[in-house]
Amino acid sequence: MARAQGARAGMALGFESVYGTPPAANAFWKMPFASTTLGSEQPLLNSELLGFGRDPLPPVKDAITADGNAVVPIDARYLGIWLKLLFGAPDTTGTGPYTHVFQSGGYDLPSASIEKQNPEVPHFNMISGVKANTLSWQMQRSGLVTATVECIAQGETPATSSAAGTLTELGITRFGSFNGEVERDGAALGNVVSANINYTNNLDRVETIRNDGKIDGADESIAALTGETTIRFGNTTLLDQALAGDPCELRFAYELSATASFELVAHAVYLPKPRISIEGPGGIQATFAWQAALDSAEGVMCTATLINDVAAFTNPS
Repeated sequence: MARAQGARAGMALGFESVYGTPPAANAFWKMPFASTTLGSEQPLLNSELLGFGRDPLPPVKDAITADGNAVVPIDARYLGIWLKLLFGAPDTTGTGPYTHVFQSGGYDLPSASIEKQNPEVPHFNMISGVKANTLSWQMQRSGLVTATVECIAQGETPATSSAAGTLTELGITRFGSFNGEVERDGAALGNVVSANINYTNNLDRVETIRNDGKIDGADESIAALTGETTIRFGNTTLLDQALAGDPCELRFAYELSATASFELVAHAVYLPKPRISIEGPGGIQATFAWQAALDSAEGVMCTATLINDVAAFTNPS
């Protein structure tokens, strides 16, 4: 008897033209991932009825909840698919390399269908109505660079064969921690030990009454871009800004070459005044839990730019 293993698992993704309706076969990408919890669950409600003795009556099915996350590599190609889910379609220029510019604040963000594949069982779960709620990652001196994409979905349909058809591969060009940099107002920010970045769409589930237990959709609410930047305490640049209450621009970037790079620019970042603790004879560190806001000059809160050799992030055919 075959048993499912992560080593043989697969993931396919295709954008939907109608929310909750998967695209046709052969219109999916083969997606790299490190782990995923995407799926649906349906709890049981205990019976509250009395009069039949101490043994309970059968439980009743409750509503379906479909969500979860995917841990994916931050790379020069596949990241664009997740960024499109998170921000909407980019403004693309160039003839190769292509520059894809994504901006926050968009309405009517796209949805996708994601198929989780366990061919050895066989078991193929088509998760439809997937919308990206949150993207988060950590920058540090060493280690693998991955992002966690948290999603909200409408539901899933299991099958014994794949509905995704032949998958299209883009090829992985992955960024490493060594390729990362953090800038403040156009200049390198020194003494940075680590940085956490978290963007969320604050999706609001539309939980209407339906005979299938699914949601009607997930609507975009006020977005948020927050994070934490930990520095070795060597100057008072950030502390002075926190005390003054003035915003700055923070840029988080990875670059392999002029034709393969990614950056997220938070245009107006506000810093709180942190507590600076001395915990021993070693170096003193300070953590700034910052938050970004709409920048009146740029007209948006943040801009993500991906440069690669992919002409467009539309479904393959």
